[in-house]
Amino acid sequence: MAGNSQRRGATRKAGSKKGATAGTGGKNRRSLEGKGPTPKAEDRPYHKAHKAKVASERRTATGTAASPRTSSPRTAGPRGPRSGGKGGTRSSTHEILSGRNSVVEALRAGIPVSTVYLAARLEADERTKEIISTAADAGYPLLEVSRTELDRLTDGSVHQGVAIQVPPYAYADDEDLLDAAEATGRPALVVALDGVTDPRNLGAVLRSAGAFGAHGVLVPERRAAGVTASAWKVSAGAAARVPVARVTNLVRTLQAYKKAGLFVVGLDGGGEVAVADLPYVGDPLVLVVGSEGKGLSRLVREECDAIASIPIASAVESLNAGVAAGIALYEVARQRTS
Repeated sequence: MAGNSQRRGATRKAGSKKGATAGTGGKNRRSLEGKGPTPKAEDRPYHKAHKAKVASERRTATGTAASPRTSSPRTAGPRGPRSGGKGGTRSSTHEILSGRNSVVEALRAGIPVSTVYLAARLEADERTKEIISTAADAGYPLLEVSRTELDRLTDGSVHQGVAIQVPPYAYADDEDLLDAAEATGRPALVVALDGVTDPRNLGAVLRSAGAFGAHGVLVPERRAAGVTASAWKVSAGAAARVPVARVTNLVRTLQAYKKAGLFVVGLDGGGEVAVADLPYVGDPLVLVVGSEGKGLSRLVREECDAIASIPIASAVESLNAGVAAGIALYEVARQRTS
């Protein structure tokens, strides 16, 4: 029954009401004030970030590189990304490059390196000696890690006991490729990739471009491979020497190149001419390579001044972009020198 004062628990027992406790006002006010803002990790003496900061300042003061056993991969911070050409863009994340040839070529090119990773008990050769010497001279952190840790960092790729962390790749501008060609005094030779999404194909194209004197590679921003660790690996260091320009619209860029005096030749099956009779070889030239499955897109094909094909056996449907670009670049180099 509502209001039944005899119901158990309906009335408060005398002396059960809690009141203010004497002497608690000052304590509660102090608890409300707090301890102030939390200090940064590098300002807390017990934090590993503070220890890394102190070690970095000590190395800077003495001018020496870090010892392989005194640093930790978790505390090594990246250096700033290298600057790109006019209008160039950068990828969004750091990359881990592995393999002795790739690392040597990257260090020779002067690319800023965040960290150099060396496997424990590494068998030394001329390349590893050059890597250690170059990294020490440049002041890059040298970290000795286990093979298991190196496998994890490189996603299980063949690293040969050596890997480096590099800042985001700095893409060139499409006009930078023409400036590079003008500086050499030779007719421009640019490779454009249309819909090539495998970074290993991009790496193979970069390697062929470096071998046969191309002035750069052109890739679209969307639905296309960028310069990743896989591309670096396959390029065998050519990514450090051959500029890659990333453009918003490949068709518009090809139109601008044509206005600048370049001829555009596409590589596709069933072309008008064989690659051995490649037209416009002595003129400024853009070789456009399509994807292995779809080939050249319709709009890109419409911008081509000629379509060339590579004769192959009927048992093979097509060549991948890296192989096709290598064959075409060889033909251009051969005809230009002869």
